[in-house]
Amino acid sequence: QVQLVETGGGLVQAGGSLRLSCAASGRTTSRYAMGWFRQSSGKEREFVAAISWSAGSVYYADYYSDSVKGRFTTSRDNAKNTVYLQMSSLKPEDTAVYYCAANPDPVGLRIGGSGNYWGQGTRVTVSS
Repeated sequence: QVQLVETGGGLVQAGGSLRLSCAASGRTTSRYAMGWFRQSSGKEREFVAAISWSAGSVYYADYYSDSVKGRFTTSRDNAKNTVYLQMSSLKPEDTAVYYCAANPDPVGLRIGGSGNYWGQGTRVTVSS
C-alpha cells in the first residue's frame, strides 16, 4: 500500500505561484510513476502532469490538454519519497482540488483510474 498526502494548496492571486508537495509513505515510490490530477467544481477529474521513475521524463498535460504546459513543472525527490508540482502564472481556471497519484505503470497513471493510489487532495483557489 502507498499513502499519499498533498500539501501546499491555498488562495493565490492570478499570476501568482504555488508549490504543491506530495509525500508518499507505506513503501518507496522510487519505481512508481507519480502524477497530478485536478478536479474543478462540476467537472471531471483531469490529468495535469506526471513524472516517470526511470528517466525522469515529464509527461505534461499536452497529451490531454495544453492548459498547464509551460506554466507547471513537476519534479521528484526519491530520497524524500516526495513529488512536487510548481505552478506559476496561475489563472482563475486553475482553481481546483489537486490530487497526487502513484502507479507503477506510467500509462495506467495517466488514465487516472482505480489502478492509481490517490491522495486526499489539496484545494487551490486562484482569485482574479
